[in-house]
Amino acid sequence: MEVSLRTVGVSYGGRAVLADVSLELSGGALTAILGPNGSGKSTLLRAIAGLVPIEGGLSLGERSVEGLDRRERARCVAFLPQRGEIPAGFTVAEVVAMGRAPHQDAWHRPGPDDARAVAEALAACELSALADRGFEALSGGEQQRAHLARVLAQGAPVLLLDEPTSQLDLRHARACHELLRRCVDERGLTCVVAMHDLTAAARFADQVVLLDAGRVLASGAPDEVMTGDLLGRAFGSPIEVARGPDGRPMFSAA
Repeated sequence: MEVSLRTVGVSYGGRAVLADVSLELSGGALTAILGPNGSGKSTLLRAIAGLVPIEGGLSLGERSVEGLDRRERARCVAFLPQRGEIPAGFTVAEVVAMGRAPHQDAWHRPGPDDARAVAEALAACELSALADRGFEALSGGEQQRAHLARVLAQGAPVLLLDEPTSQLDLRHARACHELLRRCVDERGLTCVVAMHDLTAAARFADQVVLLDAGRVLASGAPDEVMTGDLLGRAFGSPIEVARGPDGRPMFSAA
């Protein structure tokens, strides 16, 4: 499902946080949103998720979001914020099952499809053995993986993830990126991920959007956008781009 933004703007208290953002985020692709802190990465994801009021136009596939109610939008878009809050007393499986709410009736009665989606999401995030454990008993990294499993279980064609690896160790961070890559390749999902890891973005993304002070500085294929010049302009510091022995780009402060 393609995500189209046309001159989208977001303001908080009269201050523009995003301005004149026009993008075509390709369906069935992994798009990395890059930029320094305060550049608008999280706000862009929240705008697509419908969590902040916007100016301009936003479409999911062929439909404008103005024609979607909250339930319909949740079936199209799953959003993982940087920090998810879960009340105490829930097991890991119950937290993951929360992602199925848009597909259930007002009493949230689960069906066979819900159970299958939860089991598949737990397995994909290496949490099956922890399914019955209390969520609050997990480590920070395990909790983050449970949140990721929750949005996968939601079954939406568009996944929005705000720095999903920020609390993960190196092994699980790489596993997360590989999992998202598989979701794109095998399920045709559209993943839009706010990231700080330039190396991971260059390796796993099909498309890169580089933000600077709430505006799109560049968008396109990683090799086109992740140049020393453009990255240096966005981050306000010289960045060198070199090739490692495997031919993949490597980034360092100049």
